[in-house]
Amino acid sequence: MNLKTPLSAYILLLFVLTTSVNFAQIINAESLRKPSDSTKWNGSVSLNIHLIKNVNSIFGISSRAHIQYKSGKSILLFLNDFSFQKIEGNSFINRGTQHLRYNYKLTERVKLEVFVQGQYDAVSLIAFRGLAGIGPRFKLSKNDDYRFYLGSLIMYEYEKSTNVIADRIQRDYRGTTYFSFSLYPNDQVSVISTTYYQPLLESFNDYRIANETSVSFKIFDDLYFSTTFNYNFDAFPVTNDIPKTQYRLMNGLLYSF
Repeated sequence: MNLKTPLSAYILLLFVLTTSVNFAQIINAESLRKPSDSTKWNGSVSLNIHLIKNVNSIFGISSRAHIQYKSGKSILLFLNDFSFQKIEGNSFINRGTQHLRYNYKLTERVKLEVFVQGQYDAVSLIAFRGLAGIGPRFKLSKNDDYRFYLGSLIMYEYEKSTNVIADRIQRDYRGTTYFSFSLYPNDQVSVISTTYYQPLLESFNDYRIANETSVSFKIFDDLYFSTTFNYNFDAFPVTNDIPKTQYRLMNGLLYSF
């Protein structure tokens, strides 16, 4: 199928509008990085909408926008992510994340990373979760078409639950180790996957595992069709009523600039 034809783009749009979305809690910064070049500013925006009618009427929307600035040895990333879903007029999923990350190139293979993040998630009963972390990022390969990375950071976490659980505030230190690969077999296709492991430093049986894998296909010069799968496991969620495993499968249109 030729994805550059108007009919193909229309079919893809219909597919996007009928896709069901679940949820995730960990931001994959790898999917936001652009290949290093002389461009100082670039970014992307994406939008996903779904409408389902069965026993209930379900409406959902999610959007993501990011900006990257590169200057010399420094790269700055900013992300704003938002999604909600309504079932028969009641808010079912309501979550958002803002993420800011700074990279400084120390050597050809090592960068220093610093990040801060704020988020809320009604389903997981999180009124606010604030994160701040620092650590090295290692480039494991030199091939621009097949890139592999390893990061190991320490982060501080502040978490306040919603009013469902009164006065629950946690202040913890966690490790966050990730392995990532980015594959660009040709100019039309990209595959990006990152897996995170985040243990509580004082109790390693309290940990989180997350994976995000995205496959993108070029439709036009700057327009892509993307399929993304997110998986999250939290050994100790806010309450026992919240599932330890959460995931979402998302199809959408992404515009890169």
